[in-house]
Amino acid sequence: MELLQRINAFTQLGDFLSQFSRTDIAQKEGIPHNELFFEGFQHQIKLAGEHNGWFTKENIIFAIEGWAALLTQEHLKNWLNEYESAFAKAYTTKTIAIIMAGNIPLVGFHDFLCVLISGHKVVVKQSSNDKHLLPFLAKYLEYVAPGFKGQITFTEGKLPEHDAVIATGSDNTARYFDYYFGKKPNIIRKNRNSVAVLTGEESSEQLEALAEDIFRYYGLGCRNVSKLYVPQGYNFDAFFNAIYPWNEIINQAKYANNYDYNKAVYLMSLFDLLENGFLMLKEDPSFGSPIATLFYERYDSLEKLQEALQENSDRIQCVVSENLESTTIKFGHTQKPQLHDYADGVDTIAFLLKK
Repeated sequence: MELLQRINAFTQLGDFLSQFSRTDIAQKEGIPHNELFFEGFQHQIKLAGEHNGWFTKENIIFAIEGWAALLTQEHLKNWLNEYESAFAKAYTTKTIAIIMAGNIPLVGFHDFLCVLISGHKVVVKQSSNDKHLLPFLAKYLEYVAPGFKGQITFTEGKLPEHDAVIATGSDNTARYFDYYFGKKPNIIRKNRNSVAVLTGEESSEQLEALAEDIFRYYGLGCRNVSKLYVPQGYNFDAFFNAIYPWNEIINQAKYANNYDYNKAVYLMSLFDLLENGFLMLKEDPSFGSPIATLFYERYDSLEKLQEALQENSDRIQCVVSENLESTTIKFGHTQKPQLHDYADGVDTIAFLLKK
């Protein structure tokens, strides 16, 4: 398959996904193979939610909406234009193994897209937490672009022969990945968290948008904000007011169980907490906060804070701020990555196009 054919195939997948939104799920005219796949995908969404209590229909559809918006001819071509010279050179078609995380719906789709759009074969080992959606979408790709048949393999057991590996997991699993795959070309990702830097001058709209960065997917993604940096003497009243529309999150049983458990642990340990009934704020130097908890740390100057963040860049996925000079993300956009937003800042396409 030529690059343009692969782009067209993913564009058609984007058109298919565009039928599923949080406001409406309805068939559109002119979508290829809708008679085979539309109702089937609704069933897979239902199965995914039944299998994993964190995968609510709202969050699954949110992820689908994001990919529907990105899988257009314009976005795909603009993204790949940067690699035009690399695509023009001859390179060997390889088999790339992807070991996926399962913390949020379709979390491994970007790696899947990168491998196939680069012209390689893919072997996918999914997390048991997120195993229903991607195989169905892969089957749709094979229908709209038969050239993908034989290029996509899913496995639950030992990985078949492969040339390179992209693996995502925790710090512990990264050591395992490095041991087994260290001799092959690889991208191995470890734990990362995202932070937000506040100054006290944020508008209510910005803080409301920050709530999306905190609570979307119940905070389970590496792009979710798990820690705030606030100036000395910061008053959290405006923050608590802005996030209140998310108060119904406590009605989700798994989230509520984590809230109750962590609150009990903190109280028994005599930690000082700020809390509002659905989120706890704990002053802590760590980056990764437990579910239903947000860590915070006070700073004296933005300049020193920026240096500290740079020193810990290998532990941070996103920095949300509109006051730092370094690369940051606007409030409300952590879970809306673009095609060129590579996990851990490692350019996956460049990796895949190496000879």
